[in-house]
Amino acid sequence: MTRTAKTLSSLIFSIILLIGGNAFLMTLLGLRLSIEGVSPGVIGWILVFYSFGFVAGTLFAGRIIERVGHIRAFAVFAAILAASILIYPMAVQAGLWGGLRAVGGFVMAGLMIVMESWFSSKADNQNRASLFAIYQIVFFLSTAGGQVLIRLGDPAGYIPFSLAAILVALAVVPLSLTRRESPTIVQGERMSLRRLYGKSPVGTLGSLVAGLLISAFYAMGPVYANRIGLDVGQVSNFMASAIIAAMIMAWPVGRLCDRFDRYRVMVVTALIAAGCSLAAAFIGGMSAWVLVLFVGLYMGISATLYPIAVAISNDLMDSHQITAASTALLLSYGIGSCIGPVVSAAAMELMGPAGLFVSNATILGLLMLFMVVGPGRRKHPSVEEQEDYYMTTPEVAIAMADLDPRNPDFEEHPAETTEEPVEEESGERREAG
Repeated sequence: MTRTAKTLSSLIFSIILLIGGNAFLMTLLGLRLSIEGVSPGVIGWILVFYSFGFVAGTLFAGRIIERVGHIRAFAVFAAILAASILIYPMAVQAGLWGGLRAVGGFVMAGLMIVMESWFSSKADNQNRASLFAIYQIVFFLSTAGGQVLIRLGDPAGYIPFSLAAILVALAVVPLSLTRRESPTIVQGERMSLRRLYGKSPVGTLGSLVAGLLISAFYAMGPVYANRIGLDVGQVSNFMASAIIAAMIMAWPVGRLCDRFDRYRVMVVTALIAAGCSLAAAFIGGMSAWVLVLFVGLYMGISATLYPIAVAISNDLMDSHQITAASTALLLSYGIGSCIGPVVSAAAMELMGPAGLFVSNATILGLLMLFMVVGPGRRKHPSVEEQEDYYMTTPEVAIAMADLDPRNPDFEEHPAETTEEPVEEESGERREAG
């Protein structure tokens, strides 16, 4: 395991730089638009284009990678993302920024596919659960670290944008210097949303609601913080606390999902998240730290909705359907992420900044209603029949189905050897192959 981690060190550095830079940019954009006095409704529409681009990237970016190879594709995607970041401060225009967000979402999906498929190619039956955990810890910490960078420059200037572009550009270096051959992308089985809903209505809707809530917070959270008067440092704490809380809450909720009925765990989770969301809206104004506490609890708990939805769905699937179901759940999450910023922005225009959390609590209430008295109320497996629970994120689900320890077909794709070849073919020949 130690040798495998050492072999992946260059890739991990690329992940840290890329995820940190992209997370920094996402918060910076919402904050900058709020400082410019753009209305929440317009901000929501601008930022939602990232989700449109990301969903498109999960569907089509893999074709580019297959055509030119992982290293070249990574360099191209990173160059486009870095260039788009540098364009933002040149002109604060809704149409331009919306287009840049769509481009950024598409290439970011491609970058994630490259990194995660490379990461999963190192896994075998002995180390894949550990690698699965390492990847998610690195992802969460890099995202939280990106929030801290907000403190390093005036969001109204160009320096923060330059810093984000530098991080993305530097992410190319470690991966480009690796001596390992590129992994192979394996196209998985597909499952339609209609078929998924027929087998797991709660899993389908839970994934959609999770995408809606998470995207709404990432897009409009900085706007909310700015509108209630938080300074740049407080905005950094506000955003970082939510991400750290998501990582912390993963373990206890996972334990509950293994010991109790996951259906009931989701209902209780949604109830607690809704309560914390309302508390953030109406009690959080007492002080910045009280707000950070409730927002951290809200986001930490809300972030577990997606893995619970995945676990509930997998309990109802045949073993050979798990990978296809994961892809469909990701699509459901993506649809939710395209809705979230627009809904929350409309609520903020109607009710003020608190509308962000009031609308999210309302959506969680509808999810609970669906599960308790709606179509979601149906027979589900007992605790003894449940599959093992694994914390996952939508980002992991893009290209790491093989790394997921629940995948029964994993042995068909054995990990690459960790031995480094004595003589390497040229980079051009490897990529051509």
